[in-house]
Amino acid sequence: MRTSTVRRVGLSVAVAAALTSVAACGGSDDKGGDNRGSAAVKADPIAALLDVQKKTGGESSAKVEGTTQMGAIMSMKQTGTVDWTDGLTGTMEITYTGGTMADAMKQNGGTGAMQARYFKDGYAVNMGEAFARQAGGKHWINYAYADLAKLAGASGEAMKQQMQNTTPDQGVKSLLASGDVKKVGQEDVRGVSTTHYSGTVDVAALTAKNSRLDADQLDQLKKQLNDAGITTEQVDIWVDENDLLVKKTERGQMKTGELNSTVYYSDYGTKVAVEKPPANDTVDFTDLVKQQQGAAGGAG
Repeated sequence: MRTSTVRRVGLSVAVAAALTSVAACGGSDDKGGDNRGSAAVKADPIAALLDVQKKTGGESSAKVEGTTQMGAIMSMKQTGTVDWTDGLTGTMEITYTGGTMADAMKQNGGTGAMQARYFKDGYAVNMGEAFARQAGGKHWINYAYADLAKLAGASGEAMKQQMQNTTPDQGVKSLLASGDVKKVGQEDVRGVSTTHYSGTVDVAALTAKNSRLDADQLDQLKKQLNDAGITTEQVDIWVDENDLLVKKTERGQMKTGELNSTVYYSDYGTKVAVEKPPANDTVDFTDLVKQQQGAAGGAG
């Protein structure tokens, strides 16, 4: 397999995992508990968001639909169903719609479309026929979170923790933890009456607060975020009259351009079933890395 293909595959699927964490912005720190405000107090955005955190966090699954742009690297859309009762599980259909990532996939005969299946300990991605022709007929790449944590360092460990502790209310927790949140007003979202809240989040500080990274890992993560140009994000959420999250957006700046994601949530409680892809149709990501390292060594 060509090493350039391995690099593109590794990056593309790592980005897919990072983008699924639009449901996981923030951490698993659950504060505020039962501090529910009365209807009269809900004019206070903090009291209102505590209600939203408890109600949305108490759900178990939902349908998810969204779009994401990461500077010049890529733009994509995704749709599927996820369950978060015991780590993130579910299936997402992902389509790259632009950027260097989509260009690279097309140059290798790909369509830009893939399916990702998420499990408690990792995820698998169907890379399509173009990839299978270069991978011994195998369509799927399997990624274990533990392996990504080792290969990607602090950012991989942070992603592992987020993916294993994710719920849609993480955006709510991010706003509560930021200390910078305001009620924007009432707005309709796809025909649903919602209340809009907004705030600015320090990405590195929030990740440090809500993760179990040690001091060295935190320093490494901050350097990785700084190298990417990621410092703060504006987080906006829209919640319905039942205190359920309906929409979330995140906007920030990277060295390669704007980071912009929009996610819609619906059908809370929907049934989610996901199966591991066939073992004989799957290659492990660590094996691809070894192949790449072997090819690089042979070339040298």
